Amino acid sequence: MRSHASVFIGQFLFATVCLGVGPVFLLLGAAAWQGGEDWGPAVTVAGAAVTAMIPVVAVRATRQIHCRITRRDRLKDTGYGPYADDTFVMRAPSSAPGPASARLARADVLAASLVRYNPDGEATFTTHYGDYAPDEFTPVIRMTLRVRMTDSGEVPREEADFEVTDEWRVPSLCLSAVTAGRLAVLVDPARPEGRVAVMWPRSTLLAGTRTCRIVDLEGRVTDVTRRTGRQLAQMRISRDVGGVALTGDTIDLRRLAPDTAARYSALADLARTRPEDRAPVTEPGEEARLLVDELPGERGGFGQVGRGWSRRGGQLARGRFLEMRGRTTFQDHGPVLDTVVRVRPVDGTGPFDAARRLTVPMNYLAVLNHTRDVILRVTPNGRAYDIDWSRTNLLAGVTTATVITPDGHAIALPRRSDALWPLMNLLAYHAVSNPSPVLDLRGRRARPVAAEVLDVLRSRGLTPGHRPA
Repeated sequence: MRSHASVFIGQFLFATVCLGVGPVFLLLGAAAWQGGEDWGPAVTVAGAAVTAMIPVVAVRATRQIHCRITRRDRLKDTGYGPYADDTFVMRAPSSAPGPASARLARADVLAASLVRYNPDGEATFTTHYGDYAPDEFTPVIRMTLRVRMTDSGEVPREEADFEVTDEWRVPSLCLSAVTAGRLAVLVDPARPEGRVAVMWPRSTLLAGTRTCRIVDLEGRVTDVTRRTGRQLAQMRISRDVGGVALTGDTIDLRRLAPDTAARYSALADLARTRPEDRAPVTEPGEEARLLVDELPGERGGFGQVGRGWSRRGGQLARGRFLEMRGRTTFQDHGPVLDTVVRVRPVDGTGPFDAARRLTVPMNYLAVLNHTRDVILRVTPNGRAYDIDWSRTNLLAGVTTATVITPDGHAIALPRRSDALWPLMNLLAYHAVSNPSPVLDLRGRRARPVAAEVLDVLRSRGLTPGHRPA
């Protein structure tokens, strides 16, 4: 992970090359001014203005590239009131409404694989106007779906479930719905071929990536996240009335039309008489549809540690994404999103929310149904927090971790193991840099911490020969 200073120096040199005419004009104008030339003052002012732009451009470019959260990013008002810790709001690209005759149903993802993703922007930022999901930045995924018609609630029972295999463009923000294995689809009975269209924002609701709460007419709040039967019924009501807005992650029945609120209230009454269990975080067979190895983004690792940063008191902290909003700017390895992050300082002070525009790796977006946690490197003075995507991706399960013991045995850690966080802190405290997901305790730098690492693993039941669940 490049430091903030190295990124700034690189951008400053780049800006100097691009705007190098400014210093030249400044020197030329100053010389002409001293020589009494009439055009000297004008050229001097122009050169000074262009030269002053060099640090400004460098600072802006560094802020765009480097994921640093500072005091200026602290959020006083999210616009929707205070968010709970388990809230996650997503503003994803909308899907086409589909024909009126189409039926809304649930589809289970049996298998998925990446077909193509080949933008031409390299590492630059590319902005599109009027299109939230341009084709070149939208991966094409081949999926096998089992469409569940028999429990769709609005079709004859004799209409059978069926399987379909096809290619779909999946907006990056919605990749976690594929990982979770639950999609909301429209089935058009008038089209025998290609009759299944995926409703991507609704799929993230059905997958449980986006949280959803209902405020009833009496003001009581009910969490319906991962209550798939109830959510499908709510989606059908929304489709019938032309859309029901989510305020943050909440639907307030007191703000709806009376007839729509009455239909939602009837669903709530039914749910109280026949409670529904929460669906799992991910449906069985996740390995057949887990795309993280095929998607771009930084690979997970235990993380790099600068000796100076560690010795001066640098630490790791944890945060959590509360909100992500799609924009029209993209990089090759992920979209640029407006995010709200809840940061938990390591000095014992209370958490704070920060609004920050970030490039979020696509492989991290694919596991948002599992976790929205993020790891931050705290500067020694405690005033700034740098998002560490390598450590974040390892903690999120994008990459699996392995520890090689001093006697050569391999200990494979389960995805999202609770041993990862203490191991990362241990290595950071002792200034042991290990950017890969394999921690080899036979190495010269890792040997001094081998005993403590093994103690952490043993305390969590991880021993040589352990097989991850």
